[in-house]
Amino acid sequence: MMCFAALVAGSFSFGALIGDQLSPLVVTAFRFVLTAALLGALAWPAVRRGDWRFQTPWRYVVLGASPALYFMLMFEALKTASPVSLSVLFTLTPLVTGVFGYILLGQNVSRRVLLALLIGGFGAVWVIFRGDLGQLLAFHIGRGELVFLIGMVCYALYAPLVRKLKRDEPQVVFTFAITLGALLVTLPFAARDIILTEYRAVGMQVWFVVGYLAVFASAATFSLIQFATLRLPSVKVMAHTYLIPSWVIVWQLVLGRGAPLASEMVGAALTVIALGLLLKSQD
Repeated sequence: MMCFAALVAGSFSFGALIGDQLSPLVVTAFRFVLTAALLGALAWPAVRRGDWRFQTPWRYVVLGASPALYFMLMFEALKTASPVSLSVLFTLTPLVTGVFGYILLGQNVSRRVLLALLIGGFGAVWVIFRGDLGQLLAFHIGRGELVFLIGMVCYALYAPLVRKLKRDEPQVVFTFAITLGALLVTLPFAARDIILTEYRAVGMQVWFVVGYLAVFASAATFSLIQFATLRLPSVKVMAHTYLIPSWVIVWQLVLGRGAPLASEMVGAALTVIALGLLLKSQD
């Protein structure tokens, strides 16, 4: 999950490089197409051997809908809401995942894990607002924030749903099928933009970012989160998302886009402390 957080943070940093050069819905659709192609090639030997029995295929659509709806609702929310506001709401993901983990799987949250969640959430919010109390007090909930809240809830469902709906499929086959489900959900919304896009005007940097999103921020992260979900309580899995703002700082340094402020490092330190509590707890 530490690798997961690093790769997702990279998608924010690389995504900022392409701006509005390509419709977000087109980017989402292409990332799932490329991810499906990559995972399909990896899954083909298992499929050919008959290891994939295609049991209850509705599971793949339900699981794929979780990240697909999150990405699409996030882009819709960004039309009227600021990235900072959405980042704050995203810190609620582990707590919401904990609720779903209890409802769907009967997973309880210990006091130590709850303390780690609170520290991690505070640290993440500190990084987002750079320790500026004025920005925090100015935060408000509007239409965009409410739309994103729905998307965040969909995303929070993913970890407990994987554990609930996983059967005996090989992991690569399971991930491939989920990606197909995500693509099936995305295409009806993205079809118009896919048809109207002028692809000759799209630069190579954009396709590089799409490639990163497909290989690392989709194929790799889907596999990593499934691996972790089958071995950790859902709330611990999603709590690692608190590290994303800190990893964004690292990516910004790697890309030469400026050093972090001292206030940001305070928040990053709090998320590391929270992670230490989570790793120490075996409840």
